Amino acid sequence: MSGKSASEKPSPSRRRNWTVAAAVAAVALVIGFVVFKPWLLFVDVRVDEQLPIVASAPAQAQPTPPTPLTSTPGTSTPGTSTPGTPPSTTTTPTPPPTGPVQLAVGSLISHEHTTTGTVRIVQQPDGSRVLTLENLDTSNGPDVHVWLSAAHVVEGTAGWFTAGSAEYYDLGMIKGNQGNQVYQIPADVDLSQYPAVDLWCVQFSVSFGAAELVA
Repeated sequence: MSGKSASEKPSPSRRRNWTVAAAVAAVALVIGFVVFKPWLLFVDVRVDEQLPIVASAPAQAQPTPPTPLTSTPGTSTPGTSTPGTPPSTTTTPTPPPTGPVQLAVGSLISHEHTTTGTVRIVQQPDGSRVLTLENLDTSNGPDVHVWLSAAHVVEGTAGWFTAGSAEYYDLGMIKGNQGNQVYQIPADVDLSQYPAVDLWCVQFSVSFGAAELVA
């Protein structure tokens, strides 16, 4: 009766197969770490830049009531009204704001990752415009960009991918996943074309969070 000896060693071909399989697994593990960068989920990057102090919206000019004048009977006095004529009024002009002015604002909602914070579009006194992320809190991740998006914000999983099929303007990679941040908007960007802001992961084509802008 024949059988395999307990001390029989694996054949060279079997050892070679195991070596190749181990090498392939190691390469796949390294590629997975490089592509997915799972450690980023446990490392927060906080950026606290100086946000522009937005000026309050100017109040509308109010008419100044006429000052009553006395006159003697039978005579007219400049500035007084004759019967049937409404009294004249003057309007005091309101000076334009001297500081940054808010053009639009929105609150971030969560998409693939829990995301909170406030987005503002602000015009500086020199006419330049910036986008600010205020009190941002989202997950860290690879290749996340700040997009001005033509897609309206949709809540829930249905909104994770809407920005990927719409026009957008890329303001650059996000500076950090927490804090206050400022992004310059070029002068030739037509903001009327972009009703939303999206934190878009370019690598995996998914939204981390988005905000609908309201003027």
